[in-house]
Amino acid sequence: MKSKRIFLSPPHMGGEEERFVREAFESNYIAPLGPQVDAFEREFAEKVGIRHAVALSSGTAAMHLALRILGVGPGDEVLAATLTFIGSVTPVVFQGGFPVFLDADRKSWNMDPELLAEELESFAKRGRLPKAVIPTDLYGQCADLGRILDICEPCGIPVVV
Repeated sequence: MKSKRIFLSPPHMGGEEERFVREAFESNYIAPLGPQVDAFEREFAEKVGIRHAVALSSGTAAMHLALRILGVGPGDEVLAATLTFIGSVTPVVFQGGFPVFLDADRKSWNMDPELLAEELESFAKRGRLPKAVIPTDLYGQCADLGRILDICEPCGIPVVV
């Protein structure tokens, strides 16, 4: 019996994606950027109500840039979910910081907000808060971002999503 391979996240592509790739080749805008990226950045900024947006090569690059902007550096601790993709925490290490992993919620498999609240209390008692929190979404399940923001905002801790 021949088994069929089941992929974790197969690509979903159709005719429109093929058209965009063909357009890029035909216009010779393969690198560094081109009109499609410029348009995406402009439309995204308008959609979220900001002046500027920058498209990056990956979510990992975006996390790295966000952590640099927040000033994460040597010795800083950043809270992250245990069940995650390595790219969501390697930028912490790139910056010289330490990821501190919080266990997952039993239902969503994402960061447990109650454990986050407990951990922040523990940090506060030691007199040093984490530099940021990274509550990544997993397998199509969204982290409880509303609750996580409610917990982090009073402490002034940035949440990187």
